[in-house]
Amino acid sequence: MADFLEKKNIAVPERDDSQTLSFYKFVLDSVPVAILTVNADLRITGFNPWAQEITGYSSEEVAGKYCGEILQGGMCSSHCPLRTVIGGHVPISLVESTIRNKWGETIPVRMNTAGLFDNSGNLIGGVESFQDISRLKALEREKNNLISMFAHDMKSSLTIIGGFVLRLLKKQRNNSPEKEKKYLTIAKNESARLEALVNEFLEFSRLQTGKIRLDLAATLLDKELLEMFDAYQLEASQHGIRLELENEEELPIIQADAIQLRRVFSNLLDNAIKFTQEGGAIWLETGKTKDEVFVQIRDEGIGIPSEELPFIFDPFHRGQAVRDKKGFGLGLAGVKAIVEAHGGHIRVSSEPLKGSVFTVVLPREDSKNIGGDMASRDN
Repeated sequence: MADFLEKKNIAVPERDDSQTLSFYKFVLDSVPVAILTVNADLRITGFNPWAQEITGYSSEEVAGKYCGEILQGGMCSSHCPLRTVIGGHVPISLVESTIRNKWGETIPVRMNTAGLFDNSGNLIGGVESFQDISRLKALEREKNNLISMFAHDMKSSLTIIGGFVLRLLKKQRNNSPEKEKKYLTIAKNESARLEALVNEFLEFSRLQTGKIRLDLAATLLDKELLEMFDAYQLEASQHGIRLELENEEELPIIQADAIQLRRVFSNLLDNAIKFTQEGGAIWLETGKTKDEVFVQIRDEGIGIPSEELPFIFDPFHRGQAVRDKKGFGLGLAGVKAIVEAHGGHIRVSSEPLKGSVFTVVLPREDSKNIGGDMASRDN
């Protein structure tokens, strides 16, 4: 369909060929993007199911109506894309604008527009495709907000460090050794916080460029998981949560970056503890198949709404349940990137108020799928 819309002239049959027209309708109805067609007077002649879903109008409601009356687009009054392409015979691609649906809600869209001409070059109408980019715009706003938060937090730590260093340099007479030690401790803590922020920002940059550094080596996953289990036992118990390890089968040695995999499981365990209430339980389970090993983290937490599940691995995505918690929405995006850099994949299933299950699947000794654009050794 992209090629269809990008063509300057689109030939259609000059005679009334019902079979051909039926095929065209089938194609327009099947393409997973909203499409409308208009005649030379910009009256709607076609409105596929995706257009009906985005706008809320049925094809019967819009038939024969002026397209601007239905879409009420942000460009309709000043620079109508359909009028432009019909007049100039030049298609317009990837224009961002807005439309209003049946209920008056404004929806940001990205559209492509082209004129329709018969085999003799005579104008018979136009075609416009558009996609709802509300989520992309929301992520863009979230990204900008979070980058501002990065900058603010970094500046805050630097101001604190600078202030206490200045006090130490002045060597005030009333500065006791205890007070100087206190100043140094505060400066040290803020320095560590600043380092963590910088590392998270760098991680975001790597996610954006699609490059994760891997130092692959023979890794005994059982050993890594047992050490993590022991480390998280205390934290879980402090929150009144029971943490259990279930690994009845010994896992094979795999080619992996143990440090990066620890980041994966640390993030998943941190989230499980964060969203599981006191008295709940978390299970860390392992298993293997002929070609893969898997690690599953199952909790009795608050769960994830079904409408959020497709987006939880997106950078900057923060669900409604975590709006009031600290974080930049990069944790699960990093988890997915690291797992995929290893040639594996991650699955999630969840039900509100019943908990979530995250399953990390990794290839066994065969490392032929590890590497490529997403992974690179950094020696």
